[in-house]
Amino acid sequence: MTEHAPEPIRRRPGGRAARVRQAVLAAALDVLVEEGITRLTVAAVAARAGVNETTVYRRWGSREKLVLDAMLAGSDEGIPVPDTGAVRTDLAAFARALAEYLATPAGRAVAQAAVLSSDGPGAGAGPGTARDPELAEAWQAFWRSRLDQAGVIIGRAVERGELPAGTDTALALELLCAPVQTRALLGHRPIEPDLPERLADLVLDGLRGGSGG
Repeated sequence: MTEHAPEPIRRRPGGRAARVRQAVLAAALDVLVEEGITRLTVAAVAARAGVNETTVYRRWGSREKLVLDAMLAGSDEGIPVPDTGAVRTDLAAFARALAEYLATPAGRAVAQAAVLSSDGPGAGAGPGTARDPELAEAWQAFWRSRLDQAGVIIGRAVERGELPAGTDTALALELLCAPVQTRALLGHRPIEPDLPERLADLVLDGLRGGSGG
């Protein structure tokens, strides 16, 4: 009787590992919303997710990497990169999605955590540099990732001839997003329904040298 070697175990996509990751990231955002960045601990996140601390450390390695992954996952879902076929509507849609995300508890918590982690005006090296260098790097990685993802909007516009070659992608997106972030964080002025389109027009006028074409 011929013996057959056992078939290798096939891990199903979206199995236990994926469920654990989803639960931990959701728990991290919940703790961030409820407790703020200064009181977010791996122990609190693990307890909320129903897993051991060792599970979290084994997968993420540190609190800072966990926070970064949670922020990226939340913003990926909350701020999708649009592809409408035209740069103006892409920029307006992205600005509107950002405004809507910052109006959610998770979005406000992420933005406020970035501000609270900073060392104030003149620090120069980014959020949290003096207090927590690893957390500062997590914030910087978060914003770099978001700018890289949204940069395809500018790249497509250059390919279509809507913007000149050599357009400063990071500056364009910073000009678009900064007013939305400022209003959301400071609350000194409302985010009007037409603000995304107005910002898109201002950014495009600036990138095109005020030609409007």
